[in-house]
Amino acid sequence: MPGYKGHLAGGLFFAVMCLVGAVLIGWLVFDPLLAAGLVGFCLLGALFPDVDTDSKGQNLYYMVLAAVDFGLILQKYYMWAAWLGLLSMFPAMGSHRGWTHTWWAMLIIPLPILLIPTLALGIEAIETFAPFYTAFCVGYFSHLLLDGEFR
Repeated sequence: MPGYKGHLAGGLFFAVMCLVGAVLIGWLVFDPLLAAGLVGFCLLGALFPDVDTDSKGQNLYYMVLAAVDFGLILQKYYMWAAWLGLLSMFPAMGSHRGWTHTWWAMLIIPLPILLIPTLALGIEAIETFAPFYTAFCVGYFSHLLLDGEFR
């Protein structure tokens, strides 16, 4: 069972392999800024299952969430900041290796990445945000795989 560095390395490996594969297959046109964003989402997904325990991964994850929340507040998106704050508390409501280490959580947890833009912008937003949802799921999968959850 790797620590946060192992999960970040695994998430980075999966991110690069999936990114290269998506470009080679033609699903994605390479853009450095898009690639960086997708890798970032994959790394967040790789850290997420361990946010339910006191760890460096949890600290990194919540630092990112706090920065995003602060940005939302500065932009006066108070409702979105409140939702982010509420949803970020859910992992602390379970035990370690509880619901955050399940295959269904891997698919459900990142759904706001698709649902919020779709509600705000319409169904066309799915095409834009689906790669980010997929990247988070890939990172989450790498975490579960490294923890031996698929034996």
